[in-house]
Amino acid sequence: MTNKIALFINGEFVQSRSERFSDVVNPATQEVIAKVPFATDSELEDAIASARAAFKLWRDVPVPDRARYFFRYQTLLKEHQKELAEILSRENGKTFQDAMGDVWRGIEIVEHACSIPSLMMGETVENVARGIDTYSNIQPLGVCLGITPFNFPAMIPLWMFPMAIACGNAFVLKPSEQDPMTPMRLAELFMEAGFPKGLLNVVHGGKEQVEKLLKHKDIKTISFVGSVPVARHVYRTGTDHFKRVQAFGGAKNHMVVMPDAAKAQVLSALAGASVGAAGQRCMAISVAVLVGEAKNWAEDIKAELAKAKPGAWNDDKAAFGPVISRAAKDRVLGMIAKGVDEGARLLLDGRDCKVPGLPDGNFVGATLFDKVTSNMDIYKEEIFGPVLLLMEAETLEEAIRIINDNPYGNGTSIFTNSGYAARTFQNKVEAGQVGINVPIPVPLPFFSFTGWKESFFGDHHAYGKQAVRFYTETKTITARWFAEDSKVQSNMTIKLQ
Repeated sequence: MTNKIALFINGEFVQSRSERFSDVVNPATQEVIAKVPFATDSELEDAIASARAAFKLWRDVPVPDRARYFFRYQTLLKEHQKELAEILSRENGKTFQDAMGDVWRGIEIVEHACSIPSLMMGETVENVARGIDTYSNIQPLGVCLGITPFNFPAMIPLWMFPMAIACGNAFVLKPSEQDPMTPMRLAELFMEAGFPKGLLNVVHGGKEQVEKLLKHKDIKTISFVGSVPVARHVYRTGTDHFKRVQAFGGAKNHMVVMPDAAKAQVLSALAGASVGAAGQRCMAISVAVLVGEAKNWAEDIKAELAKAKPGAWNDDKAAFGPVISRAAKDRVLGMIAKGVDEGARLLLDGRDCKVPGLPDGNFVGATLFDKVTSNMDIYKEEIFGPVLLLMEAETLEEAIRIINDNPYGNGTSIFTNSGYAARTFQNKVEAGQVGINVPIPVPLPFFSFTGWKESFFGDHHAYGKQAVRFYTETKTITARWFAEDSKVQSNMTIKLQ
């Protein structure tokens, strides 16, 4: 009998009363490994009510005590990292090493949450006027909502609820219905760490459930990661209903290759950054801009990408796994065909990919296009598959102009041995996260994930100090005390006795 995924409400795993379920499918085999419910309206209300009640008590828990809960939680996550990675691999399709990385990057956020006492410190100025002091306190907001995508089912939920809860809030998580088993195991370990009931609630569903959550009067903040059209809708809907929103959208990340770059490092970095995780990363390098003499490296890049073979999650030789679904595969194949029709030169074709023993898997082989121009749909749209595009530029300035003309601004990188070129690039490029000889410059959690332009809608980004600002409000107090107050207090004490 196929396992039915539960809801997690008020510290309990409860079977949904819903009549609507969706299949959770292993992308490598098409095996249905679980069924996930689309929560009913009353179940959504139960989750929010549970979070609201938990918040009233949790907000008064001393900040050092909150940190101690997260010390226990990060210990459990480390102990169960391999187990979590295996669950993740089976429902998402990632190779085991990719899945281990997914979990680990989430653990790093939890470790950062352990430092919440220093992150919650306010500011003080004595004697802003004679005998008057001003100081600020940072206070939680209430019930926070997170809506997470399929591509990082451990890391992205852990971007959200640990920092929100460490700040004193309660949380409702709506993970992707395509791989909900990993977030549910995160919730189990959360309770095992001893957190009070109701602080974290997990509900499942699709568009209908999301719309109700976005508009709910008791939701104070919304964190979302997904495609640009949906991110834009989430931002508009949430702000129209007076929520604080951070909505992460799509990307088209460029890597500039200068002719003086270390060639072996460029080839290795491009292969891993473009087809790793089957290209299903919002920070994947999907475009390489070859500058000057580096335009002659196309055949070398092709040879390196050809070595990257897809396979099963437990195949140590596999460079990446399948894409998440049949629909995702069909879309990637359609985009490759469109690229051919548009006149790009297909140097490496991954459409007829076969993985021995897995004939039904959603596998697409590493694919490489050359002679791509900015007016082609394969450049303008996010493909979200193991497809790398090569563009050409005569100068660094032209390469920067290509990037800055693109509507996305999630991340970018440059490979060069010139400090001047690197500094020029980092100052002039319009993207939120820049790598210098680093292909995927995802910041560690004491910084923040800072996409720009169409890659992000909102004011405060994920994790780091910006997450604390997103999940809290500042209260500023101006105080003045008079010498006579001590006599008044003394008289009050006598009367009360």
